[in-house]
Amino acid sequence: MTDHDRNRDRRVKTTRLLIVASLAALAAACSTTRDAAPVSGASSGSPQPVAGMDWFYHPDAGEAKLVYGVETSDDLRLGLTCQKGAGRLEITTSAPHGTREIHLESGGETERFRAQGEASELADGDFLTAEAATSTPVFQRFRRVGWLAQWQGARRETYVPHTASAPDIERFFTFCG
Repeated sequence: MTDHDRNRDRRVKTTRLLIVASLAALAAACSTTRDAAPVSGASSGSPQPVAGMDWFYHPDAGEAKLVYGVETSDDLRLGLTCQKGAGRLEITTSAPHGTREIHLESGGETERFRAQGEASELADGDFLTAEAATSTPVFQRFRRVGWLAQWQGARRETYVPHTASAPDIERFFTFCG
């Protein structure tokens, strides 16, 4: 194994640990889900952004992340990570113990991703990781309509960007290839 491979492995492990810690804190803080008030009172028929929640894009050399949650906090709902130009995503989230599927929806497209799970050391529940192609229909629809929803059982949470962060979704997918 080269030094480059060892450094990449360390970065991947560190990133996963940070995501696990963030999602575990979220799971602990959000044992019940309540609908947050939309930012605007008008409804266009599509989901509306939630005050304090947004998509955050973090490019860094050969890797980028697009994470939905509260900025500079441990309150993260869903993470997407890719290597530049790879056309593949790593999807991360937290879920109840025993869950081994990430169910996503966007604008009528739905997809279920078989996930690897491991018990969270920081909170009740599991940390899930799945892989997918950026060309998967649910992600292509996400690029067009600008929102993504996650289902856990009968509970559905929508993740909608605010106006200023909406272009970051396309930036992320352009980076990923």
